[in-house]
Amino acid sequence: MIKDPIESLASIDREFGEHGGVNMSIEASTTFTVMEPDTMPALFEGDTEGREGCYLYGRHFNPTVFALGRELAALEGTEAAYCTASGMAAISAVLLQLCSVGDHIVASDTLYGGTYAFLNDYLPLKSGVTTTFVDLADADAVAAAITARTKLVYAESMSNPTLRVADIPGLANIAHGKSIPLVIDNTFSPLLIRPSAMGADIVVHSLTKFINGASDVIAGAVCASRDFIRELMDLRTGSLMILGPTMDPVTASKISLRIPHLALRVAEHSRRAEVFASRLADRGYKVVYPGLAQHPDHELMAKIRSNRYGYGGLFCLDMGSTNRANHLMDLLQNKYGFGYMAVSLGYSETLMSCSASSTSSELNQQALETAGITPGLLRISIGYTGSLEQRWRQFESALNELEVSKVA
Repeated sequence: MIKDPIESLASIDREFGEHGGVNMSIEASTTFTVMEPDTMPALFEGDTEGREGCYLYGRHFNPTVFALGRELAALEGTEAAYCTASGMAAISAVLLQLCSVGDHIVASDTLYGGTYAFLNDYLPLKSGVTTTFVDLADADAVAAAITARTKLVYAESMSNPTLRVADIPGLANIAHGKSIPLVIDNTFSPLLIRPSAMGADIVVHSLTKFINGASDVIAGAVCASRDFIRELMDLRTGSLMILGPTMDPVTASKISLRIPHLALRVAEHSRRAEVFASRLADRGYKVVYPGLAQHPDHELMAKIRSNRYGYGGLFCLDMGSTNRANHLMDLLQNKYGFGYMAVSLGYSETLMSCSASSTSSELNQQALETAGITPGLLRISIGYTGSLEQRWRQFESALNELEVSKVA
C-alpha cells in the first residue's frame, strides 16, 4: 500500500508567517540582502551550504515559492520541487534540460495538445530534438522506439483527454533498463496516483487544475531529486533560471492555502464522476472512465491508485458527432444550468469541452485518430457544487431533450 500523500504533507515542518501567523508570509521582494559581502558571490556560484535562509533574486528562488515546492515534494514523494508560471513552463523546462540538439524522446501518442505541439512541432524546428510517439500500453513498442539518442520516456499518468492509464512501473522498468529517466505528467491525478513511488524520476504538474482548484491562477511544478532541481536552477545552464518562467509569490501563497483541501475536493470530484459515468453507461452511452469495468485500464488503475480518492474527477462521453456534442453542451449550460463550456479542469463547477476542436486541436487528423480522439468526444471535469442528484437531474433533462431532437 502506497502511503497517503496527505500524511506526507502533514509530516513536513510548518511554515509560519513572519509574525507568527498560522499561514506563511508572502515574500514580495524581487531581490534579497545579504549580511556579509562574501555571501553574494558564493550564492551566485550556487554555494548554499551553511547559508540556510539566504536568497539571491526572485527568478532564482523566492521563499514563498520555495515553501510551496516543499509541500508539492511531500505530496509527490520526491526529494524536492520547484514551481513555475505555468504547466507548460514546467514541461518545457524539464524537456529542454534533459535534451540537447539532435536528441530523441519517446512519448505517449495521446497527450495534451500543447505538449504534443511542443514535442512534434516546436522542438524539431528550434533544436532538432525529435519525438517518437507510441502506444505506451505496448511495452515492446516502447522499448523498440528507444535509440542511442533517446534521453527520456514521457507520459501522462492519465492521458488527456482519453483517460488511458500509464503503466508507470512497467514504463519505469523499460526506461531504467536503458539508463534514461521516466517523466510523468500527473496533472489529472494528484493524490490518486503517486508516480514517484512506482519509479517515475520526474513528475510535472499544471497546478492550474486540481491542485489549485479555483481556476484563478496559472501555475506549474516540477517534482524531482534535489540534484535535478538544482540543475534546473543552475546559473549558466538551468532551464528555469535562464528562461525565467518564474512563479509569483502571491500565486504560490494562494495555492498553498488550497492544498489542505485537496483531498476533500479530489474525493468528491471522483465520487460524482463515477456516479455520472455509471449512470450514463447504463443508459447506453459510450463513456470513458477508468472506474468502469469496461475501461481497458480499469484493472491497472485499481492496482496503482490510492483507494481513498476514487478513479478521478473526469470522464469522457462520445456523442458520435461534433454537432451532437455541441448541442448537448449548449443545453447543459444555457438551458439547464449545468456547468460551463470551457477548457481546463479541476474547478468547483463542471467544465466541458469538445477535445478535438479545443484542447487537442494542435493534433492533426491522423494524430487524433491514433490517439482515439473522436470528433464528438466530450471531456467533462465534474464539479461539486449543488447536490449530486440535482446535477444529475439537469444532465438527464438535457439528454432527454437531445434524444427527442434527433440532432445528427
